[in-house]
Amino acid sequence: MRQSSVRGEGSRRRVPEPRDGGGDRAPREESGAGAPHDAERRGGEARSREGAGAGDTASAAGAGAGGRAESRRAARAESAGGGRRRKGKGPRRKRSRGVRILRWTALTLAVLIVGAAGAGYLYYEHLNSNIKKAELDLGDSKLTKPEPNAAGQTPLNILLIGQDSRNDKENLKLGGAKQDVGRKGLADVQMLVHVSADRSNMSVISIPRDTRVTIPKCTDPENDEVYEKSFAPINESLTHGGPGCTVATWKELTGIYIDHFMMVDFKGVVDMADAIGGVPVCVDKNIYSHDSRGHGSGLRLTKGTHPVKGVQALQWLRTRYGFEDNTDIGRAKAQHMYMSSMIRQLKSGTKLSDPGKLMDLAEAATNALTVDHGLGTVKKLYDLGNDLKRVPTKRTTMVTMPWEYRNDGEYVVPKPGDAEKTFSLIRNDTALDGKDKKKKDKVPAPSQPKGELPVIVQNGTGSTVLGPVGGRAGVITGELIRLGYAKADANRELTSQADTTISYPGEAKQGDALAVAKALGLPKSAVKESKSVTDVTLVVGNDWREGTAFPKSAADDEDKAPEIADKTNGEEKKCMSVNDGYTF
Repeated sequence: MRQSSVRGEGSRRRVPEPRDGGGDRAPREESGAGAPHDAERRGGEARSREGAGAGDTASAAGAGAGGRAESRRAARAESAGGGRRRKGKGPRRKRSRGVRILRWTALTLAVLIVGAAGAGYLYYEHLNSNIKKAELDLGDSKLTKPEPNAAGQTPLNILLIGQDSRNDKENLKLGGAKQDVGRKGLADVQMLVHVSADRSNMSVISIPRDTRVTIPKCTDPENDEVYEKSFAPINESLTHGGPGCTVATWKELTGIYIDHFMMVDFKGVVDMADAIGGVPVCVDKNIYSHDSRGHGSGLRLTKGTHPVKGVQALQWLRTRYGFEDNTDIGRAKAQHMYMSSMIRQLKSGTKLSDPGKLMDLAEAATNALTVDHGLGTVKKLYDLGNDLKRVPTKRTTMVTMPWEYRNDGEYVVPKPGDAEKTFSLIRNDTALDGKDKKKKDKVPAPSQPKGELPVIVQNGTGSTVLGPVGGRAGVITGELIRLGYAKADANRELTSQADTTISYPGEAKQGDALAVAKALGLPKSAVKESKSVTDVTLVVGNDWREGTAFPKSAADDEDKAPEIADKTNGEEKKCMSVNDGYTF
C-alpha cells in the first residue's frame, strides 16, 4: 500500500512509498502493476507489480460485446412475442411475476457486489449461460457450516471479489496499465457479506488489499499447479488458482464458513452502473483525483451530492488519492458509502420499474459475474434476493477490519485482539451494530447430576495454517472428569473450528450445557442449541490450543464491534472527506 501520509490514533505522519522488487519507486497507482508475486515458485524470476486500482471491482471477463448485443436483441424479441416494447403513455398492464423476480434479483446483486446489480428470470436459459462459474474453495479447510439455530435457520456468508484484470481491450481501456496485460488479476476489492440467520440484519467486512496474511496451500483446478502456503498481500490470493483460493484465505484468516463468492471486473461495474441509472455519492469539497506524478483515478466532482454511473462510478470505487489520507483505508470507506447508497436507491424501486431497463440490467449483470457452482443460476440468485430483501436498511452495518501498520507503514496486518473480536461476532451471528435483542439472563437448572451427564469432547484445532494440536479432546476430557463429569468421553475425529463451543440437543439440556461452560470458564455465548447433537457436546476450538484454563476473559462476551472498525450504517447519508492535496 503506498500512501503519501497516514493518519493514526489522532496523529499524522509521513510514510515512504513502498519500493518494488527492483528497488525503484513503484509505478503509478491507477496505471501500475500488481503486488509482488512469489519469486521462488517461478524459478527465481522476481516480479513486482503494484496492483493498480484496488478498491476497484471485479470478475472474470464477460462475453463479447457483439454476441451479447445480438443475444439481447433476440431475447427481447422473444419475451415481447416478436413485437416492440410499448412506448408512450397508455394503460399499464399489471406487473408480471417475471418483472418482480427481475427486480429482486437485481436488488440481490446490487447489495452484494461493488457497483453491481442483478439478473432476471426472463429468457432464463440465455441468462444462465452468461454466468461464469468457478470452484468455491481451493484450500483444505475443515471448517463446517454453522449449525442451525433453534428455529432451524442458518446465517449466510458471501465473499465479494473485485479483480483488476486488464486482459481484454475494454478492461485495459478502463484500467490503463498496458504493462499488466497478460498477468493474472488481483483481488483488489474483498468484502464479506454476512446475513444473519433470522435475516434481521446484515454486516459487511472489508479487508484492505495489501493486508499481509497467510495464504494457504491451493491447487489450481485448471492445470493442477500447486501453490504452497505463503505470507503475502491478501490480493495475491486470486493468482493462486482463482477465487477459490481467496475464499480459502478468508476462511483460514477469519474462521468464518463461506457459502458463496461473487466476482466482477472493471467493465462489469461500468455496464451495471449504467444499467441502474447511477448511484448518489457526496464529497465535502471539490475533488480531482490526479497529481503531477500520475497518481489518481481521474475522479472529478464538485462539492455536494452527484449521481455517478459508468466510468465515473468506477473512478469513485477506485479512488485512493483524494480521499482522506490517500490510503486503501479511505478507499474502503468510499466503497461502503457507494454500496449503502445503492441499496437505498434500489430499495426505493424507482430505477427498476421498466422491463426493458431490467433486461439491459440482467444482460449486464450476468455477463459480468463469476460465481461458485452453488450460485450459478438465475433461480438461485433470485432465491438469494428473496432472503436479502428481508434485511432492513437500518440494520445494515459496514466496517473495515481493524488493522495496524507494519514495516513503517508499507502494509497493514490484522490488529491483534480487535480483528479477531470482529470476526468472532460474525462467527457467532452477532450484529455489528450492537442492536440485537438482549437475551434473557435466565439460567435454567441442570437436568441431572453432573456425574451422570454424558459430555462428548471433540478436538476442533484442525487448522491448515496453524496446524492441528494433537490430544486436545483427551486433555479437556480429563479436566472434565477431574471436575466431576465422570461420563465425559473424547471423540477422536479431528475438525476445525475457530471458537470453542458447547452444543446441547434441546431446551431440557440447556442448564446442563451452561453448567459445563461455567465449570470450564467458558462464556455463555459459547453455549448453543443444536439439532445435530444428541448429548452435550464440547468442541475445543483454535482459541483454546493449550492448557486446561480457557484463555478468554469475560470482556469477550461484548456484543459490539470495536470502535476502530469504522462503522457505516446503511441509512446514513454522509459525504466523503476529500484530501486537501486533491481539491480544486
